[in-house]
Amino acid sequence: EVYFKNLSKQKQKEVMEKNGNNHKLRVCVATCNRADYSKLAPIMFGIKAEPQFFELDVVVLGSHLIDDYGNTYRMIEQDDFDIHTRLHTIVRGEDEAAMVESVGLALVKLPDVLNRLKPDIMIVHGDRFDALALATSAALMNIRILHIEGGEVSGTIDDSIRHAITKLAHYHVCCTRSAEQHLIAMCEDHDRILLAGCPSYDKLLSAKNKDYMSIIRVWLGEDVKTRDYIVALQHPVTTDIKHSIKMFELTLDALISFNKRTLVLFPNVDAGSKEMVRVMRKKGIEHHPNFRAVKHVPFDQFIQLVAHAGCMIGNSSCGVREVGAFGTPVINLGTRQTGRETGENVLHVRDADTQDKILHALQLQFGKQYPCSKIYGDGNAVPRILKFLKSIDLKEPLQKKFCFPPVKDNISQDIDHILETQSALAVDLGGTNLRVAIVSMKGEIVKKYTQLNPKTYEDRLELILKMCVEAASEAVNVNCRILGVGISTGGRVNPREGIVLHSTKLIQEWSSVDLRTPISDALHLPVWVDNDGNCAALAERKFGHGKGVENFVTLITGTGIGGGIIHQHELIHGSSFCAAELGHIVVSLDGPECLCGSQGCIEAYASGIALQREAKKLHDDDLLLVEGMSMKKEEIVSAAHLIQAAKLGNTKAESILRTAGTALGLGVVNVLHTVNPSLVILSGVLANHYVNAVKDVINRQALSSVKTVDVVVSNLADPALLGAASLVLDYTTRRIY
Repeated sequence: EVYFKNLSKQKQKEVMEKNGNNHKLRVCVATCNRADYSKLAPIMFGIKAEPQFFELDVVVLGSHLIDDYGNTYRMIEQDDFDIHTRLHTIVRGEDEAAMVESVGLALVKLPDVLNRLKPDIMIVHGDRFDALALATSAALMNIRILHIEGGEVSGTIDDSIRHAITKLAHYHVCCTRSAEQHLIAMCEDHDRILLAGCPSYDKLLSAKNKDYMSIIRVWLGEDVKTRDYIVALQHPVTTDIKHSIKMFELTLDALISFNKRTLVLFPNVDAGSKEMVRVMRKKGIEHHPNFRAVKHVPFDQFIQLVAHAGCMIGNSSCGVREVGAFGTPVINLGTRQTGRETGENVLHVRDADTQDKILHALQLQFGKQYPCSKIYGDGNAVPRILKFLKSIDLKEPLQKKFCFPPVKDNISQDIDHILETQSALAVDLGGTNLRVAIVSMKGEIVKKYTQLNPKTYEDRLELILKMCVEAASEAVNVNCRILGVGISTGGRVNPREGIVLHSTKLIQEWSSVDLRTPISDALHLPVWVDNDGNCAALAERKFGHGKGVENFVTLITGTGIGGGIIHQHELIHGSSFCAAELGHIVVSLDGPECLCGSQGCIEAYASGIALQREAKKLHDDDLLLVEGMSMKKEEIVSAAHLIQAAKLGNTKAESILRTAGTALGLGVVNVLHTVNPSLVILSGVLANHYVNAVKDVINRQALSSVKTVDVVVSNLADPALLGAASLVLDYTTRRIY
């Protein structure tokens, strides 16, 4: 890390010398609307904070200067930026022709401004028609362009504009690995692409406002509670204006029927927006007691409003990008964001052609809380962008170079990302130990931490947070990017809410425990929680014998007996999250008592605790030790002693193990007759001792149609940690709509 920092400083020094020791990089930031300013403002603050390297000129144009859209240039002034030039470039009409005329008007006015400013580089954001005018002017006047958020995919004409700006731009700052790959596929120079994350996430992930209730009351009324209101933001789809207006009308009807307090923001300046405003007024939204219609909300306050909303609805990119940072439920309507990478908080309604569909989506999403998502950034975009700007050599040729296929993989300008490995923080809560590990996408345990599991809830949660923070910090040193936290724990778990419902007796004070919220809040990472048996099955599905197998069952044979069922490649949880409690399949009506309170469970025969119980009985009767065995007085009798005695010829120990193996085998036969898997995987410390007994029972007791099942011993060294990691790695890598 020190080496790379020194290397970066040396490169910056060389660039300064090449550019002239006294030359500051003159940066022009042009902002067109409230949306792009939320992304550009963090960069502008960063540039302003380093006057020894940069000179900042701010140009304001587009809808910023229109009263109907809130005169949002004022928020730029409130942020204490000097606006060098204001350009009125919007031709009113809000139709396709007006958009074209607005681009033309901007092209007429911009050359004079750029001639006066003579910037070294212009920063352009996104995919709006105003931004296309900016990029075209700068490119034709031989001004270097840095494009923010290139390479992304969405619906409407925005896609075409975004990619057109990419071809005009000299440097690219993208937010996701997929966007970076798209830029490379578009033949952009690999060395001029920076994977930084979204600049707005720098502000989102550090947003702390204890007085958010006053903001909610200002915009929605005194009687509104958190998670009990909706934020609606819907724009016209320029490639199908008629349908988008109809969809907006259906949305408002659904919101009226849903009968919750709703903050409706006016649409942007695109073609069709005037008709959408007419729809609002026709339905009386501005005067409806449940609605607050506003032209603009300052970004700092908007953050708090969406962070504490019960739901956000519409088709704004804000919903599928920024809102994920808070885990707020989102309903994405129509095709405007088709192709965007989204978190699990987003419910897509592609064909929002009836009021009932939208109303049903509101009923499904309203009031939920999802893990916070960091798909679009980790809060460190601006330092990376400033570092990237400092590395620009103005003496390099201005002419763009294109890298035609074959292309290189995953290469970006920022050295910190070249060696980073996508990884997960895995947490295993056992009866004795608490373990945290950094696990790579390939299942390699990069670093592992182990502590004794505390006996009380408070101490246990404090230790989990401490170990996770320590591991997350260490991840930077070992070049790992943490995508989220996965937790494997004993007991019954609600994975949707991240709550431990009931614990086993091995873990005290561990019922009705919300694990997701405190850990997600502390680390700003999404958190997944599941039962240890389910995690073992997920580990096998991703890294073990179950890879590519459609239907299989995993049985954990350790201190207790647990398991997980994979059916049609998916994990089965059951209606009350009690599926695959395989240790509590009853194989005898009058068998030994189980820790669950029942009798004759598999766990009462075949678990480590059961074997220890039987070993202790033999030892108390002086029937355990045989020739070749010895025990110290203070040594605790364990299942290992029973197994050792059986190996040395102790017939009573052999009988106990045979009974245990038979009980486990009968349980497996019941599973085969119920879910008919093609594979059974035995996992845990006792698996090797049971595998042959289980196969024998299947041959004797199972129906002929299931006797062909494969029974194997897991080859995974640490299924609990790998399973916890797979909770993260599976979900964070399949979120493309």
